Amino acid sequence: MQCHCTVQWTQRNTAPSRIIPRPALCADKRAYNMDKTQFEDVLAAACVQLTAEARASTQHHKPSAFELRVRTVMGDLLHGTGLDAQPDIDQGFPDIVVGGFGVEVKATESNSWRCIANSVSEGQRAKDVDQIYVIYGKFGGTPEVRWADYGNSIMHVRTSHVPRFEIEIGTQTPLFENLGTTYEDFRSLPMNDKMPLIRQYARGRLKEGERLWWLEDSDIDNQSHSLPLQVQVYMDLPQHQKRQFRAEAALMCPQIVGGSRQRRKYVDAVLYLMTYRGVLCPQARDLYSAGSVGEKGPTGNFLINALIDIQTEFRAAATNLEDALFLEYWGTCPAAKDRLLEWLERADAFAQDWTPSDYLFLEEQGKVAP
Repeated sequence: MQCHCTVQWTQRNTAPSRIIPRPALCADKRAYNMDKTQFEDVLAAACVQLTAEARASTQHHKPSAFELRVRTVMGDLLHGTGLDAQPDIDQGFPDIVVGGFGVEVKATESNSWRCIANSVSEGQRAKDVDQIYVIYGKFGGTPEVRWADYGNSIMHVRTSHVPRFEIEIGTQTPLFENLGTTYEDFRSLPMNDKMPLIRQYARGRLKEGERLWWLEDSDIDNQSHSLPLQVQVYMDLPQHQKRQFRAEAALMCPQIVGGSRQRRKYVDAVLYLMTYRGVLCPQARDLYSAGSVGEKGPTGNFLINALIDIQTEFRAAATNLEDALFLEYWGTCPAAKDRLLEWLERADAFAQDWTPSDYLFLEEQGKVAP
């Protein structure tokens, strides 16, 4: 989520509302006369309303707009409980705090109940929250909004720059069952004790020929760089994975279309494969400029031919890759339907001696193929 404004709830009375300090909220939750079952009823009612709204309009499909709408709907549902919502300037996790309860808000335009969540370290977690839930808006396919227990939804750990949880609503393989612990126990550990458990999990997922990379047992949020949990060599991948990963790296890094004198044009693509997919590519040229990927095609330019050949994989990547990746690599997150056109605009600016939009994604541009 781009917006991580937490919310504190204030008690409504005849006097002007006042922010109640969080320790008081945590110490005396009974003052609000709301237990876990009642709070879950609020979540369920909110999801029913949000689902109906999502199917009627795309107004709140963007992550930031959806989070604001969740806050408003929950505030309305809690209106008769003596609680009210006021924004807090602190940045933190989870997005919404109601006494000892918290709600993390997630949204995606893909047709998936799975997404990247918070960092393993949870360095900015609200201290007074005992129970965290997730409200998840799935706006691809048939729009729907669901809620779930946050800890029970964590099913994987993945890395881009830092190790992050991955959640799936309704997962059948909760991560912490695999680790032999619970989310509540895990989150209370210092990072030095968390990372051995993460390595244990990653080691159990290794295939033949794969190796773990070393991860320091220190506070990941304070490190400038982190490595993927496992690594494969690009040349050893099956052909369909090579095509998929080439397309993903090219989508994230349109500078690959730059001129031959731009010596570092492939660096970000190689780093994407290493940090996000755990794939080492010793020869960057193998990705787009080698004869094996670009010799056959309608032009005499190997790079153009290589990109034309993986347009189908490009389209899949534009639809399926996490929103967070576009924010990380592009600095913005266009809607899935607009990503290829945005990529063309960026690629046209990088290219020399040719224009990517003359050859690629002609259908999306409304052009007729030559």
